[in-house]
Amino acid sequence: MSGAKQYAYSGKHAVAAGFGAADAPGVPDAMAAGALMDFPTQDSALKAAPHWQMAVKRLIDVMMAAAGLFFLAPLMIFIALAIWVNDRGPIVFRQTRIGRGGQEFYCLKFRTMVVDSDERLAHLLQTDPQAAAEWERDRKLRNDPRITAMGRFLRKTSLDELPQLINILRGDMSLVGPRPIVRAEVIKYGDAFTEYQRVRPGLTGLWQVSGRNDASYDERVRMDSEYVRTWTVAGDIRIVLLTFPALLGKGAY
Repeated sequence: MSGAKQYAYSGKHAVAAGFGAADAPGVPDAMAAGALMDFPTQDSALKAAPHWQMAVKRLIDVMMAAAGLFFLAPLMIFIALAIWVNDRGPIVFRQTRIGRGGQEFYCLKFRTMVVDSDERLAHLLQTDPQAAAEWERDRKLRNDPRITAMGRFLRKTSLDELPQLINILRGDMSLVGPRPIVRAEVIKYGDAFTEYQRVRPGLTGLWQVSGRNDASYDERVRMDSEYVRTWTVAGDIRIVLLTFPALLGKGAY
């Protein structure tokens, strides 16, 4: 991505290039500024993995993403038309997320919210303390009034994330890894951000197959760190296979 910002680390102290307002509406700048903190170096399976294993991981990513785009193209076209017919708004939503090495990239999704979702969220967080507390804790809302009827179905089935196959082909993401986070979430990861930024974010991951919406944010962070520390190619394959029954369960919100 041209002009991408990167979060770099020198010695014990993190130096963030381009820190400004938080990506998510309603999140104060202080939260983003709080991401400037110490990140101790930790050993991880990915850091120590032989180059051939990392090459195999990338090869699997490219092959699976290309095959997915080819075979799912009719479904993706149908979803795109359904979104456009609903309100004539944008079909794809893109949001700046943080990837490997702290590099920012545009994460793609089918749009599941109303066109003025940012303004509605800002108003909701200012007027509803309970919603503000839930957003602060989980970075999502269980009963989000911004989500369209079509959007609820897409989120329930995770079909809204199909455009991220393009992110995988571009090298922004991997098939398996931690879910991509926004800039304001760095502070919530704390020391675990060191682990997070060593890998490409994933379309699926340990969190998705281990409870997802029933897991707290702290548990999500712990699982992301565990994934990086214990990574193997076989582990990735296992997570992919477990993703399908997980999607048939409670799904996302």
